Amino acid sequence: MRKILSSIALLLACATPAAAAPVVVPPLHYVARTLPNGLRVFEMPDKSGTSASVQLWYDVGSKDDPKGRSGFAHLFEHLMFKATRDMPAETMDRLTEDVGGNNNASTDDDYTEYHETIPANHLERLIWAEAQRMGWLVVDQADFTSERDVVKEELRGDLARPYGRLFMRDFAAANFRVHPYALGTIGSIEELDAASLADVRAFHAQYYRPDNAVLVVSGNFDPKQLDGWIDRYFGPIAKPAWPIPRVTVQEPPRTIPARYVDRVENTPLPAVAISWLLPVLDDKDHAAINMIDGILSAGDSSRLHEDLVYRDEIASETDVIADFKKGAGTIAAFAIMAGNHSPAEGEAALRKEIARIRDTPPSKEEMTRVRNMVVTSALKQRETAQGRASLLGSGVILDGDPSEADKRLAALQTVTAADVQRVAARLLTDQTAVTITYLAPDAFPQVKGPAITAAPTIASLPLITPANVPVVTALGPNERAQPPAPGAPVSPSVPMPVERRLSNGMRVIVLERHALPIVTVHMIAPRGTAADPQGRFGLASLTADLLTKGTPTRNATQIAHTIENAGGSIDADATRDGTTITLTVKSDQLDAAMAVMADSALHSTFAQAELDRSRAEALDGLQQTYKTPASLAALVAGRAVYGDGAYGKPGDGTPASLPAIRRDDLLAAYRATWSPATSALILAGDITPDRAQALAEKLFGGWKTTAAPAPAVTATPYPAPRLIVVDLPGAPQAAVTIARPSIRRADPDFYVMQLANTALGGGYSARLNREIRVKRGLAYGASSRFSAGRLPGALSVATQTKNPTAPQVIGIMRDEMKGMGAEPVPAEELNARKASLIGSYGDAVETTDGIAGMIAGLVVQGVDPAEITRQTQKIAAIGPDEVQRVSKALIDPAVASVVVVGDARQFLPALRAQGLNPEVIPAAQLKLDSAALH
Repeated sequence: MRKILSSIALLLACATPAAAAPVVVPPLHYVARTLPNGLRVFEMPDKSGTSASVQLWYDVGSKDDPKGRSGFAHLFEHLMFKATRDMPAETMDRLTEDVGGNNNASTDDDYTEYHETIPANHLERLIWAEAQRMGWLVVDQADFTSERDVVKEELRGDLARPYGRLFMRDFAAANFRVHPYALGTIGSIEELDAASLADVRAFHAQYYRPDNAVLVVSGNFDPKQLDGWIDRYFGPIAKPAWPIPRVTVQEPPRTIPARYVDRVENTPLPAVAISWLLPVLDDKDHAAINMIDGILSAGDSSRLHEDLVYRDEIASETDVIADFKKGAGTIAAFAIMAGNHSPAEGEAALRKEIARIRDTPPSKEEMTRVRNMVVTSALKQRETAQGRASLLGSGVILDGDPSEADKRLAALQTVTAADVQRVAARLLTDQTAVTITYLAPDAFPQVKGPAITAAPTIASLPLITPANVPVVTALGPNERAQPPAPGAPVSPSVPMPVERRLSNGMRVIVLERHALPIVTVHMIAPRGTAADPQGRFGLASLTADLLTKGTPTRNATQIAHTIENAGGSIDADATRDGTTITLTVKSDQLDAAMAVMADSALHSTFAQAELDRSRAEALDGLQQTYKTPASLAALVAGRAVYGDGAYGKPGDGTPASLPAIRRDDLLAAYRATWSPATSALILAGDITPDRAQALAEKLFGGWKTTAAPAPAVTATPYPAPRLIVVDLPGAPQAAVTIARPSIRRADPDFYVMQLANTALGGGYSARLNREIRVKRGLAYGASSRFSAGRLPGALSVATQTKNPTAPQVIGIMRDEMKGMGAEPVPAEELNARKASLIGSYGDAVETTDGIAGMIAGLVVQGVDPAEITRQTQKIAAIGPDEVQRVSKALIDPAVASVVVVGDARQFLPALRAQGLNPEVIPAAQLKLDSAALH
């Protein structure tokens, strides 16, 4: 029987007495029914947007991987994008990316979910496609082999990143000794290699079935029409006769502590993790656990950040992750140490904070801060059809309750300080903690302890092959059923920017949208890292960071507390062309929050102590960047393309430049950057132009220009292309980047080049990914990026592959770049890429963050903000001859530099055998302070 359901509206009072009115978090309205074959369906209609989100959640995750076959659930996440009886492989991308939508999937311990967002007139086609994947998936040897190779590269990529092994593999193995949660999601290369096609088909038959799935549809649709589509396409899928295997084992309560030491290459700074088991999801103290998480780690005013990172400066990063599962979950406190600080200091500090929350009730201010931050996060997640569907789907699959997200919000309002202390004392005991110390092989040799190994007692389910499992084969081109035709398009609505000026000349740009009570504000100055002087790289970034770290009336702690107590967030950052302060807050808190923002922007003191602290954090961050192959390749490629020009400067600084920066440098950079005559204030969301102008005039109207305009940053000639190898011994993968000069944002060919880049590497269906991942399984992904600025930018193509195949990948990438200009892009491909690019704009304008960020980018690059309403028409008008002309001029690899970062001994001989003689720079000797690099 059809039931119409809605959760209770959540009226949540704001934190301060001065607030105009409390904000309302809209509940998750939905209609639910169950088909005769067991498929549970949830519909969330909303006519206000132009898109729809389709999500299919399967009640199978990595905990269900058969014994000796870890990684199966994740492998099936990949295989479900291949062929069905009526869909050739990669059709899902044709039906989403090629019409301006997107798709993806994820595998967790307890579930696998697939999601697509498409223009609403394509909804029937996606219902048909998801039914095809559920009922008639083709599982053959070719797809199994190719996707297994892709998964191997994904795993190598995870392990290539610093701390990848800790978070992807070892943490789970240390915490679970019986439950198959211990195995992690991605599995192992050895067990994937041992799997057979029969194994894979058996796994699919067991779990991918209507009575083990939840379908959620959210967005702009007619409910009666949707009901008919679901019945037509999903109704014929039969419910299998065999039972669904279920993991019933429980991880036993922990009674004694455990301690491990992990020594792993590519670990720039020591890390410490202390973790505990959590009760199952329906535990009555769920909300108190969320409050503990927030008090310890949410925002700059959280205890761990304030004490370990800010005050004591012993950690470069901290976090708490509360990971609830159907079975026992985990809560873990992490610290990545600051330079020259030992893991013992980190462990002692973490234990001190855990003891404090166990022994003393939190303050009223802390409780209010967490509540308000959670409310703001809930508002942001409900801005999009996909966000709302994800909240509902996870509630159904994990908790059995589609209203769970609303109930958790409500429960958080009733948690008391005594509850927090009680639950912390119950769960976070020294006797039940697992401690992991994570180190480089030669760091802190005095630290001893056993390594982490998988327990032999893990109770994985055996692989059972059901009798009479049907084997689906693909139909021929003339036999296939075709996707339904799309419906009538729903025209997108992009708010027109309203621009005004204050009495001092400052621009105020407003994008009015009242669907949710939230506002995002960007304050922008058109000067960034490209203006950093020689020997002072990182100056603009440090200056931006310190904008929110103290004024004559507020110190850094008070700024963070004020904003976060109101549920907001404030940040500042510098890009190549500009510096931005960003604020997101509930609309009922906007006046007070913007007063803090204005104080920070106009009166920052740039205290020496804050400079020292920020510089130390930046230096620690560089240690991680220099150990991450992809990040390092991008930095080196920037130097290779731009040389010592403005855009070649490492914006985050270098180990040599950051120590050279003095407080006087910051003061000078601030004066050169900020002026009302050149700055702009952008407000998007629940605000009117009149209110925005009045608020801006009140806070910024008295700001006067005090310095002469800074000289403009100018372009310099490009150097000759280079082939550079950065040798990072032991790296599991090689990162490959090919980059070449391009054009500025104001160039008349900007949109043509943007479209050409989208065809080359702007999505899963683009040429690079198709050749490198889909056809050959050489990488988890391959992409290209076109970055135009006020000065001419660059085109870069990038991927990561196992070290021995780096030379092969270089050849493929260069061929694809050259091919873009060799002949016109076929009309079908060009139209698909146009839709993909236009769709990305549509995604961005769905949220206040996205649309404010788009306008900010236009302002920084000197483009009329009203261009946001003209972009789609300009792209739609581009023809294939234009794309070929621009590609021949701006994508051809003849003037491109090639950078490879990896274990050079595995690919250098092959490069040299091709007649190439690269510059080889040991990673330890790399210096980004000049284009010479060493």
